[in-house]
Amino acid sequence: MLMEFQPILATLRRHKLVAGLLAALVALTCAIVCNVAFMLQQRVVGMSLPSGVAEDELVTIQSFNLDQNANQVAAHKADLAALRMIPGVESAAAVDALPFNGNNWTNGVGIDPQHNIASVSVFNGTPDELQTLGLKLVAGQDLQPDQYIPEDSKNGYDGLNRVPSAVITEALAARLFPHQDPLGKSIYTTPNPIRVVGVVAHLARPNVGTGDDNDFSMLLPMLPDTSDVTYVLRTRPSDRSRVLQQAKAVLYRIDANRVVRHGQTFQQLRAKYFQSDRTMIGMLIASAFGLLFVAALGIAGLANFWVQQRTRSIGIRRALGARRVDILRYFQTENFLIITVGVVAGVLLAVGLNLLLMQHYELPRLPLWYLPVSAVALWLLGQLAVLGPAMRAAAVPPVVATRSV
Repeated sequence: MLMEFQPILATLRRHKLVAGLLAALVALTCAIVCNVAFMLQQRVVGMSLPSGVAEDELVTIQSFNLDQNANQVAAHKADLAALRMIPGVESAAAVDALPFNGNNWTNGVGIDPQHNIASVSVFNGTPDELQTLGLKLVAGQDLQPDQYIPEDSKNGYDGLNRVPSAVITEALAARLFPHQDPLGKSIYTTPNPIRVVGVVAHLARPNVGTGDDNDFSMLLPMLPDTSDVTYVLRTRPSDRSRVLQQAKAVLYRIDANRVVRHGQTFQQLRAKYFQSDRTMIGMLIASAFGLLFVAALGIAGLANFWVQQRTRSIGIRRALGARRVDILRYFQTENFLIITVGVVAGVLLAVGLNLLLMQHYELPRLPLWYLPVSAVALWLLGQLAVLGPAMRAAAVPPVVATRSV
């Protein structure tokens, strides 16, 4: 076996620059493709994140009241009463945030006033918010109508200091109270305690990321009291377009001194939020395949060059009794050694690149299993790329090869 490697190693030593450049190309390809594959997986997982709401039954519409001095809580109540009268509307609520709408109110939450354990997205809305959104209550009860108070936005949202209760997600409950029943326990966003009365299965944050906290959300009994509010209507999927059009007309009929905008289904809202992710996925896939294509071209090009340069030596080996399979194995083994050097360097480079991305772009740590998978993929790519030139070398007749001298 060592005898077979000796001529290969001797040849590579004579062509160190060319072999080194090819190994460097493989290393760079391995490092980039490995991290690109991980970023793709993160994007795809993010796009498939469950929102927790009844996505195919919801329409949303934003209303901006131009009269800043109006009683906004009363105005929202009158709007909702009229919206609920639209045929096909099962329930309606005024909210200040929705999953994937980007309007993120974040608070630190802990189990005592001095220490925050998690950063949590706060969802405020009118009674029936949980029912309208279609959230799945897995423990406890919904917020009670008599617990609702205004946000008090004119005084720095001071209502947060007076809310008595909250409904939290299962993920947040597990983070705050691991292996415990969260119902009846107190949490703190301010020095005043808030009692947990219910737990829902999921409620995605308005802005999601790549971490494990995308379900860290809670519903508080605070009534939106700003002039800018979002109305959510729940209806049958087949009625969404009609309900949305009628909702715009109803709002203008109640008060024309407003701006109505962003009328859309929840599915449209979600699609718009992840549009940049879909674009990024396309760019990442194109980049990865581009790099792999360039690497394959480099491997095949070098193999073709060496076949042309070694026509005489191939003929001599064939004349001395080398079989076609021996010539084929020679070129594939030579290519395997170069790819191996590149893969080893690429694995180390991939880890370093991931650490850099973690530092500057908050990407999670690269799972170690990506490294052997990427290595095997490049080994297979190298063997396929060199197969054509190696088969042409193996097909050179001994007589033709010796006469070409």
